[in-house]
Amino acid sequence: MKQKRLAAIDIGTNSIRGIVVEMDRMGTFRVLDDEKVTVRLGEGIAHDNAISPAAWLRAMDALARMKKVADGYGVVGVEAVATSAVRRASNGEAFVKAVADTVGMSIRVISGEEEAELATLSTFRNFDMTGTRYTIVDIGGGSVEVISALGNHIEELYSLELGAVVMTENYIGTDPVRKGDHLKLRRHIRKVLKAECLDGVQPVQCVIGSGGTMTSIAAMVMAMRQEEYGSCHGYEVRRFEVVHLLAMLMRKDLKGRRAIPGLNPDRADIIVAGVTVVDEIMEFFGANLLKINERGLREGLILSALRKYKLLPEEKKPRTWRESVLEFARSCHFDEEHSLQVAKLSLELFDAVADHFCLAERWRQLLEAAALLHDIGYLINYSGHHKHSYHLIRHADLFGFTPREREIVANVARYHRKSLPKKSHESFVRLSPQDKIVVKQLGGILRLADGLDRRRNNVVSALDCSITPTTFLVKMTGGDDVSVELFGGKVKGDLFEAAFDRRLHLAAAPAV
Repeated sequence: MKQKRLAAIDIGTNSIRGIVVEMDRMGTFRVLDDEKVTVRLGEGIAHDNAISPAAWLRAMDALARMKKVADGYGVVGVEAVATSAVRRASNGEAFVKAVADTVGMSIRVISGEEEAELATLSTFRNFDMTGTRYTIVDIGGGSVEVISALGNHIEELYSLELGAVVMTENYIGTDPVRKGDHLKLRRHIRKVLKAECLDGVQPVQCVIGSGGTMTSIAAMVMAMRQEEYGSCHGYEVRRFEVVHLLAMLMRKDLKGRRAIPGLNPDRADIIVAGVTVVDEIMEFFGANLLKINERGLREGLILSALRKYKLLPEEKKPRTWRESVLEFARSCHFDEEHSLQVAKLSLELFDAVADHFCLAERWRQLLEAAALLHDIGYLINYSGHHKHSYHLIRHADLFGFTPREREIVANVARYHRKSLPKKSHESFVRLSPQDKIVVKQLGGILRLADGLDRRRNNVVSALDCSITPTTFLVKMTGGDDVSVELFGGKVKGDLFEAAFDRRLHLAAAPAV
């Protein structure tokens, strides 16, 4: 597979990131190596208009190491791009030449518009925004790329000199930050937004944000909510949380900010400026929701390079969440016929109780995903496969699911067999009180549906359900003999009874 390996290096104002990927047989890529180094290439550029000698040396050291890593993997090519710092530095061309001569790496300096296009490539790949008006924001150390879009159509592209490093150097010179300096920073951001972006911009439903500032916001909010997810990709933050977070950051000095849970200490000195930019952009576009794209420009660069080297298959129509789930399930060699049957029965049970218990429509999709994936733990082994399913789902790259939703799906699948949710189960305990109820209810439905396909032969063709204040009656239509399915349902109806507080009665529908 070495002929299908590629390296991409993003030389930013704050950090340099090198990544090595390999195309797999499914037509997607997997990450083999990922290194990020904070070199602060842009330090002092705001005042001296040049890359400093110290930053120059740090960057050279990082790039030489990344080139050796890429060569070690036997990549077909190294796609390296430089953004704002090199673009605006008076010695930027000299830096590019020095890298070519010393490291043996060719660097392409890209424009702000190209940065915006790369961030957009990643957004279109990772988020289903059909029919939605939104804004994509990629925050770097030197510039901020802003893209207004409707669905998968770009309306406007802007590259603004509002990066976190540059704004910090220009406006924040005290520790802690003086309110007067912060007010000047806000005024400058508003002035730039009004001057550069369209007047009378239409309000958007959300902002999709990428870059270190955005992932830091997600990590800090996640810590404040006392949530623990495998990643912050797709994480959702409300505007009021950004406002409260900024107020908290303003009250702390540098030492205090470095101790904030979720914040990388290396970013503590520039985080106030970065979050202020996010706050002002959300205000400007009237957005109350921020969705985090953990991949952003870096993934856009990979996708662009894969196309350049003809390693990416022909573009297919955008994936749906269900297509993504099935694609992942097939990669785990799941029993497709059984899983589709369990999903079908699960949805019939869900529809029977949804109105009575006010179950949200989105929960129906989470249940279907869990039903399709509940047995993928067989990939590892049969013993404890429900636990293996949990871990596989939790860390899966599932399109269209937030980290919270992915955690719910993983827990629902985990409880399709064996023990019920317990206080000793760490994965269940860390859920919020509301999500624990969702997992019990959806888990109860999935567990029962799995029992109703005990022989894995699709003998049950339909369910006729009725509910009373004390009971839930399920009549099964199917073949001549559904005795095994009756037994399976009774054995696995325990969580359903506990979650919905109803006695479960199962029966075979009269033969027609």
